[in-house]
Amino acid sequence: MSAAVGLAARSVWNRRGTAALTIFTIAVSVALLLGVQKIRVEAKASFANTISGTDLIVGARSGPINLLLYTIFRVGDATANVSYATYRTVAAHPDVAWTIPISLGDSHHGFRVMGTSSDYFAHYHFAGDHALAFAQGGPFSDLYDTVLGAEVADALHYRLGDNIIVSHGLGNVSFANHKDKPFRVAGILKRTGTPVDRTVHISLEAITAIHIDWQSGIQAPLDERVSADEARRRDLTPDSITAFLVGMKSKSTVFTMQRALNEYRKEPLLAIIPGVALTQLWDLVGVADMALLIVAAFVVTAGLLGMLTAILTSLAERRREMAILRSVGARPRDIFLLLVAEAGLLGTLGALIGVLLTYAGVFASRHWLEQRYGLFINVGPPSTIELALLGGVIVAAFAVGAIPALRAYGTSLADGLTIRI
Repeated sequence: MSAAVGLAARSVWNRRGTAALTIFTIAVSVALLLGVQKIRVEAKASFANTISGTDLIVGARSGPINLLLYTIFRVGDATANVSYATYRTVAAHPDVAWTIPISLGDSHHGFRVMGTSSDYFAHYHFAGDHALAFAQGGPFSDLYDTVLGAEVADALHYRLGDNIIVSHGLGNVSFANHKDKPFRVAGILKRTGTPVDRTVHISLEAITAIHIDWQSGIQAPLDERVSADEARRRDLTPDSITAFLVGMKSKSTVFTMQRALNEYRKEPLLAIIPGVALTQLWDLVGVADMALLIVAAFVVTAGLLGMLTAILTSLAERRREMAILRSVGARPRDIFLLLVAEAGLLGTLGALIGVLLTYAGVFASRHWLEQRYGLFINVGPPSTIELALLGGVIVAAFAVGAIPALRAYGTSLADGLTIRI
């Protein structure tokens, strides 16, 4: 077999132009396959790390995925609110380390507005231990301060000190605006690649202030409205909030607290563990990543078929070469092994170069992917699945090479030496 490999290497070198194109085709297809595999694995990890370090998400009783969607992904609406008294009770529990209140329901040019507290900037984490960081400015210091996510600031071209108007309700266009209580951009967060980037953050008290003269979605008449300055002097403690996040002092108390909240008798609550709910949600939306992998596998198949076509095409030109080999003592089995070894060599070289292209692409784009999409690509040795994919490509190359090898196996010495006109 070693002699066949050496002869195959020399044969490939003699046809290095065609061989180089074949190897490049396989390399690109393998790089696409491995790239898709890496991205789908890291995308799932990033999806699971949209929120981290939070032990429980608590809201009105509905469904786990619905609660996760409107609190973390800003999709959908809550079925009901949670009383602020209940929130204060949970926040004061001796096993609770911190809480983050969330109040939703308003928007700004299609971006969700979220009322929260300064604890949000201290305790909200994503992608493992990554904390929120400011690209410019800082947290709210005034009632009418706002902190913008990176995508909001980029899309609407906001800078520090700009004024913005919050709209009542959701939607890209609203005719009910809180024009009498404008906000000032006090901070812009660094890009996270999470729904935080698409969120306008204001204080919980500001949510109360802008709705202080609203009832049932309608603002009070002009002579009954509360001005921005007058609202500062009012008690702005909210009656209710949409949901809240909980961090426990000890992980061992998470399930106990979850059960206690789900059985809370004063009002119907739902407490979910973010990681579990994220896994359930991924099971629903993660079909697309498998489709990408299937497409990449078809691209690899196309590359191998291209190699098969190239070898089969060259057989007609190599009939005399095969005849000469037979004339110097090569057996049909040797011809078979030669062509299989050639195909395997082309596939192996293509796979190895494909690995190099994959890692070059990862190194070149990982910072951009992290900054733009929050996708943190782990640069490490190939995983077991990636090695299995590489092994599959190489084995498939040998198998594809067996097709022209079987054809050459049946070529007789007389046919090879016959000159056809």
